[in-house]
Amino acid sequence: MTTTSTASDWQQWQTSWDRQQEWYMPDREERFRVMIDAVEAVAGRTPLVLDLACGTGSISDRVLRRLPGARTVCVDIDPVLLTIARGHFAGDERVTFAEADLTGPDWTERLPVTSFDAVVTATALHWLDTEPLRRLYGTLAGLLREGGVFLNADHMYDESAPRLNAAMNALLTERQARQRREGALDWTDWWSRVADNPALAEPAARRFALLGDPREPRPAGTKPDRPTATSWHLDTLREQGFAEARQVWCSAGDALVAALR
Repeated sequence: MTTTSTASDWQQWQTSWDRQQEWYMPDREERFRVMIDAVEAVAGRTPLVLDLACGTGSISDRVLRRLPGARTVCVDIDPVLLTIARGHFAGDERVTFAEADLTGPDWTERLPVTSFDAVVTATALHWLDTEPLRRLYGTLAGLLREGGVFLNADHMYDESAPRLNAAMNALLTERQARQRREGALDWTDWWSRVADNPALAEPAARRFALLGDPREPRPAGTKPDRPTATSWHLDTLREQGFAEARQVWCSAGDALVAALR
């Protein structure tokens, strides 16, 4: 790829991100389908959607294909992923962007609007420790209109069935090993390609300075204070101002929870 990227180049980057994510989560598209079902059921076919920690814009892409009358606001902190998302959606007036740190006290001030019909996010909030995530849930309750819906698809666990969990995890591990032999990219491979690409050199440098190099392992001995149980998310959403919250989809180690304002 040259330093002057075309629309097809950005589409290739988004597709490669999707394939890399699917290596970890083979049911990813099904989860997105259920997520957008919930958005349509609650907010109709022309919602204003906040795509939280949007990455390359995978969710917005699927929302707009399914609901062409929707509008989305994409927010993230990662310069590389936002560069790809902006390139992918260039010229689409239904999509706007904001670069913000969701753990900061004033991140909502970077948004072009502060009332949404739906908030959606996937495999992002597990990076937040318990108290920042609790505060974020309260902030999101304030951003949703009355009756709006929040949907979080992430790594959540039901520890009541350890043998079933182990069996499903073993199957996933076997599938991943086979796909790797067939050439599938993992997280480290994908970021190595980013680092080697001239078109992404500047945002990659900013990303590595701001968030660290994603190819480097976490220092030994670190144990983040991050909630993993689905029940914690449901209880906390209710505590932070949501009227209803329940699980609407699950797979091995992953769940989609919905909360109604």
